[in-house]
Amino acid sequence: MIHGKPERPYLESWLRRMRKQLAGSGRLTELALILSREEGNTPAHWSTFLRDVLDEVETPSLDLLTRIDALLARPVATPAREDQPGLF
Repeated sequence: MIHGKPERPYLESWLRRMRKQLAGSGRLTELALILSREEGNTPAHWSTFLRDVLDEVETPSLDLLTRIDALLARPVATPAREDQPGLF
């Protein structure tokens, strides 16, 4: 009998996508700050947890997985531009 990790194709594809999205400088820290503000615990706790998820040490609950997905899908806020008056 072969023992190994259970097949989790959805989780595997989610992890690949998450690794790409968090590869940018500061993205993991930004996500950890948002999760600490909305879910409780410290940003350091969430940073460690997220790294453990990426390293497949921890497996997030389906609710948390969905929450992280929603946070990463948010558009990045850009500074508000002042409307320029028309030429006429």
